[in-house]
Amino acid sequence: MKPDKIIEIEGKTVEEAIKKALEQLQLPRNRVKIEIVSDEAKGLFGMSGAKPAKVRVSIKDAKEVSEKLPKMTLETSDYTD
Repeated sequence: MKPDKIIEIEGKTVEEAIKKALEQLQLPRNRVKIEIVSDEAKGLFGMSGAKPAKVRVSIKDAKEVSEKLPKMTLETSDYTD
């Protein structure tokens, strides 16, 4: 997949839309940027689904992901006898 791939997905709720997008991209949440385009709107008498939630999800590039990972250093002395 290209790092610049962007998809827009709808769901009954924001969380459902995000879950669908992650399944489609086959990526964990920490590898994507999520933008809420619109929240769901309740229907008559508060019933859900009158207007679906919409999210825009894009894949983070490797640099963005690595910047958020904890830094690890290895000492060469750890591997000598």
